[in-house]
Amino acid sequence: MSVAPARGRVEVGVIGGVGPAATVCFLDLVVRHTAAERDQDHVDLVVLQHSTIPDRTAYILGRSDEDPGPVMADDARRLERLGVGFVVVPCNTAHHFTDEVAAAVDVPVLSIVDETADEVAARPGTARVGVLATSGTLAAHVYQRAFEVRGLQTLVPDDADQEAVMGIIYDQVKAGLPADVAALHAVADRLRARGADVVVLGCTELSVVAAAHDLLADDRYVDSLDVLARRTVERAGYPLR
Repeated sequence: MSVAPARGRVEVGVIGGVGPAATVCFLDLVVRHTAAERDQDHVDLVVLQHSTIPDRTAYILGRSDEDPGPVMADDARRLERLGVGFVVVPCNTAHHFTDEVAAAVDVPVLSIVDETADEVAARPGTARVGVLATSGTLAAHVYQRAFEVRGLQTLVPDDADQEAVMGIIYDQVKAGLPADVAALHAVADRLRARGADVVVLGCTELSVVAAAHDLLADDRYVDSLDVLARRTVERAGYPLR
């Protein structure tokens, strides 16, 4: 027999597997950010670890005709039928398909990009934002648009640095191999040299690196997955630690 969440609290639906390690990292962050003293104080989540969702970047860049949008929309409907109060997708590139996912359900879809952009915009003295993300996320301009409407300028890596970022994401983290943290720092430093006041880790594979190597000890980084986890806890009606 299922037990309903406490009054004012809702179950969270998670479209996961995009990628798998990032989803596990997200769940860990939700647990860590919840002010809990016992099991029953934690957030109730329904997680679809749907790792076979087609590759988001490949579709956006025209390298694949397998559209992940309808697959994620169907996942959102499955979660809605299970009674979740809202849906989260711990993947930045998937934000390109958010409108299609949101249109498939009546429950809200919490946006990792909008929540991250709001957090960055609230930082005093921030005018220029560096973004480390997949080439699909950058090509879809999801962060560029989000920051523009908030009055912020977006800086992205040059071609060589973007190739290095994609190597870390796909050839290292997604492949289950150690990440070249020094290379990631070097790309971020070059964005700062061009004027970035803060650097957003706009790919949840980079969030895996951030969690493993304590990148957020440097407050010049903002991790999109960490932001999403905190906002998920709050939106579900739970206190933050």
